[in-house]
Amino acid sequence: MSDGAIAAAKVPSGASTGTHEARELRDGDPSRYGGKGVRQAVERVHSVLVPALRGASAEDQAALDRRMLELDGTPDKSRLGANAILGVSCAVARAVAESRGIPLWSYLAGGRRAVLPVPMVNILSGGLHAGRNFEFQDFLAIPTGCATYAEALEAVAAVHRATRKVLEKRGCGLTGVADEGGWGPHLASNEAALDVLMEAIETARYRPGEQIAIAIDVAASHFHTGGNYELRTEGRSLSSREMIDLLAAWTDRYPIVSIEDGLAEDDWSAWPELTARLGSKAQIIGDDLFVTNPSRLERGIRERAANAVLVKMNQIGTLTETFQVIDRARDAGFRAVISARSGETEDDFLADLAVASGAGQIKVGSITRSERLAKYNRLLEIESSGAIAYAVHL
Repeated sequence: MSDGAIAAAKVPSGASTGTHEARELRDGDPSRYGGKGVRQAVERVHSVLVPALRGASAEDQAALDRRMLELDGTPDKSRLGANAILGVSCAVARAVAESRGIPLWSYLAGGRRAVLPVPMVNILSGGLHAGRNFEFQDFLAIPTGCATYAEALEAVAAVHRATRKVLEKRGCGLTGVADEGGWGPHLASNEAALDVLMEAIETARYRPGEQIAIAIDVAASHFHTGGNYELRTEGRSLSSREMIDLLAAWTDRYPIVSIEDGLAEDDWSAWPELTARLGSKAQIIGDDLFVTNPSRLERGIRERAANAVLVKMNQIGTLTETFQVIDRARDAGFRAVISARSGETEDDFLADLAVASGAGQIKVGSITRSERLAKYNRLLEIESSGAIAYAVHL
């Protein structure tokens, strides 16, 4: 900035990724970080983006992001890399907030109504987050009966602690914590995770469904093979209709209020049936289905394929496009959940984004590991300022 304000931003990565996401630029050199180095992305920032943006107005985020998209020139940001583009996009926004002397969330909010989000917290993990110990990726706790964000965080922390006690009492083999900090146990079935979580909520002295509800991240694309959903740990294969029946039965038996990626990312014909069956009981979230992409969200709205969208900045690659998805979802009556990635950083930008968006929900993993706690602690700081109200309910 001309006044000397400077800022930086860090970009996450995902282990469980959709095929339609914007592309990261990685070095591919197996002798360095297993091929995952980002020297090429950094070089693109210095050799392409910085020279092209020098002298541009940092106050015009949309124009700056649009210029970077023009420089990339590909539909999936594969030339410059979504990681390079997003890093610049977020760093500029943070620098403007610093220059103005205002909180980042306040600058990002614009005309939106900012709120402190309800945390959706990972408690048990399977799938790609925990070595495929069972197929469904995450079972999460949502504190629906707390008056403040601080109370909500305390409640889910208690459930996370209680879950370990329940697992040990049941003799479940623990593999430690998974990618996002949830417990990664060996369980006899996917439904067993729901039974464990129900017992843990009660052990922590909360009432399931009244004070703490359950969310599921199925991540169904990752066990969808040959048109069927392969639950290999249970020795069975389900059709799309049978997957919907399974989720419907669970929703009848457990206080499930949120189902993410209950079907595969391109199983478009079945998604409207899932939403028609369960959309009045739970939010039906598209993650791999939408990949924070405006055009895929438009199709979902048109076909009534879901009623909520998961928002991950690095799936699309710029702040402007991220807010385009958030705002379009709101206009269509869809909910939005602001989400981190399994390969997170300690940057707390996402906390301010969640507040600024007014979405009212955030999903950043469990309450262990510093890259998760950085976001939760930032939200505590924002709440302690007294400037923003807590969303309280989904």
